Amino acid sequence: MVKEIRFTHKTLVEKCKKGHISAQYELFELYVDAMYNVSMRFLGSKEDAEDIVQDSFVDAFKNLNSFKYESTFGAWLKRIVINKSINFLKAKRIALVPMDDHEFHLTEEEPLEVQSVDIKKVKLGIAGLPEGYKQIISLYLIEGYDHVEISEVLGISTSTSKSQYHRAKKKLIEIINEL
Repeated sequence: MVKEIRFTHKTLVEKCKKGHISAQYELFELYVDAMYNVSMRFLGSKEDAEDIVQDSFVDAFKNLNSFKYESTFGAWLKRIVINKSINFLKAKRIALVPMDDHEFHLTEEEPLEVQSVDIKKVKLGIAGLPEGYKQIISLYLIEGYDHVEISEVLGISTSTSKSQYHRAKKKLIEIINEL
């Protein structure tokens, strides 16, 4: 019998639902590093990311009864971390990059020349992006969200998500080429 991936760690999750603290700790240890990395990509601050991850685990354990194995526990938790990170940024009023004086091209992209790019340059480039661009790049390229999901998470239109992504990618390429 093949075990479905969405039931990964089901035994631990079920123990957590019954209030077993050792199971909660074990689940925490399995996911804390990955969730910290997700939050760091959005927030860029060690302390803020640690706070968001802590709050996310608290919320996840409080609401564990609503987890119905429609996805893996890790994917469910990651969604909580991403939403909390974005809400944190919204609370700080870090807006998307203003759209005035920008060109809008939502047609098919022209293929870019594939070059060997140092991953360190990409990380530095992403870190150098304005916060709004960084959010879009992180959600689309790193977290794998599509533009419909991004629009729902950020409360923007799908076309805004697409245009922000294209501008963010263009700016990222400029930054990388300057490094």
